[in-house]
Order: sequence, then C-alpha cells, then structure tokens
Amino acid sequence: MKPIDLRKKARNGDNFTTSGLAKGHVQTNVVIIPKSYAFDFTLFCLRNPKPCPIVEVMDPGNYVSSFAEDSDIRKDVPEYKIFKDGKFSEFATDISEFWRPDFVAFLLGCSFTFENELVKNGIELPYFESKKNVPMFITSIDTEKAGNFHGKLVVTQRWIRREKVVKAIQATSRFPNQHGTPIQVGNSEEIGISDPYNPDFGDPWIPENEKDFIPLYWACGVTPQLVLESAKIDISITHSPGKMFVTDLTDEEMAVI
Repeated sequence: MKPIDLRKKARNGDNFTTSGLAKGHVQTNVVIIPKSYAFDFTLFCLRNPKPCPIVEVMDPGNYVSSFAEDSDIRKDVPEYKIFKDGKFSEFATDISEFWRPDFVAFLLGCSFTFENELVKNGIELPYFESKKNVPMFITSIDTEKAGNFHGKLVVTQRWIRREKVVKAIQATSRFPNQHGTPIQVGNSEEIGISDPYNPDFGDPWIPENEKDFIPLYWACGVTPQLVLESAKIDISITHSPGKMFVTDLTDEEMAVI
C-alpha cells in the first residue's frame, strides 16, 4: 500500500499498527505541543538525537507535512494519545477538535524505517509480518534535560541471531535520522531492564532457541511521551506506540551511506 493510501486509511478512522507497511518509506513519531514550548523541545531533541532525531518541524498551526502529499497531521495517524497537564487523558483517531493555531508538530525519526534494511539483510523480525508491535522498554538511562523536558530513555528490542549482530549494527548505521545503531547489545540489566521478556509497550517476542540470539536495543521515539509527562504541558499530543505517521520520503533518501 502506498503511503498516501495508508494516510487515507487512517483518516477514515481505521486504527492499525504501521509496522511492516509502506515498505521502503519513512515512518515518523509525532509530537504536537504549543508554540511556547517548541524551542525547549527542539533543544531537547538536539541534545538527545538518538531517541529524538528531527525529520520535520512544522510552522505553528500548520498541519500539512512537506514530506507527505495531501497530508493532515490531525487525521493521518492511526491513533493519537492526548496528554493534559502531563497526564494521559484519552486516545483519539482524529484530533481536529483539539487543534489550536499555536500548535507545532514535530516529526521524529522511527526505527520502522531501518527494519526494512534489517529484513533485506536476512535478519528475522517475526512481528514485522504478523501485525504485532515491536517490544519497547523504559530504561534506567536519563535523557539530557532541556527546560522542563527530561525523563528516562525508551528503547525498542530486537532479538538478533549471534552471527547477524554485526550485520544488524552495520545496516542500522546507515540511518542516523531513524535512531541509528543500537545503544545496547545484550546485557539487558545494564540499562535497567530486569525482564527482557516483559516489555512496557508493544508485544513480547521470545525466540524459540534463545541461546542462538542476543537482544539488541535501539533508542525509541516513545521517549518523548515520558518526557511530556514530566514537562506537565497543559495539552500535548503524540502518536500511540507503533502507530506512526507515514511520509512519502523513501528510506534511501534518508540513508547516509
């Protein structure tokens, strides 16, 4: 399915996970906040480029992405999360009723982009074709603070065959704007993950022959959702984990190698 068709599907109210869809096209995390907080959040992203790589920052009030034809950021994400005063309030599939002229929308790089590269390199991602979501964990790692924005780093987890670990690192190094290389290889407890089979978000993935696999962890765009809770903004909006905004950009356009 083409990116524009996926956006139309979301705009029609369909709620779905975007992992494995529109292969070869860049998917993005979404953060929408009032203009008065936009500078500090931009600074936070610049200080924390692994979890928050900036793909686009829209002008205040603008809801059409320059990287997506005929798009509407208020309607083209399968599911949104609404936060009020830093606390989760509700889910929505259309945020038009919440939209304000001072809202600034941030599109941040997403690991769903480099998953295509992993698959092309023969690396197994069972959830990729099963409509399940990648496992996500809250770590013990602190992000670098900017203004009121601070919190713990969130990571995605993928179990990689031992003989493919180097290949996985090489493949994802091509996409620094989509989280790039892993921040941890094995040793889950070193980053505060005591149970690597019980994610905080997404679906657990346990390999059948665990001794043949190593868990790799990449910085995740769900990190800003924890950060928004700490900032206690009167209203902020994000995507739901695994339900991204799909752009018309191709993976190769974002690759650096």
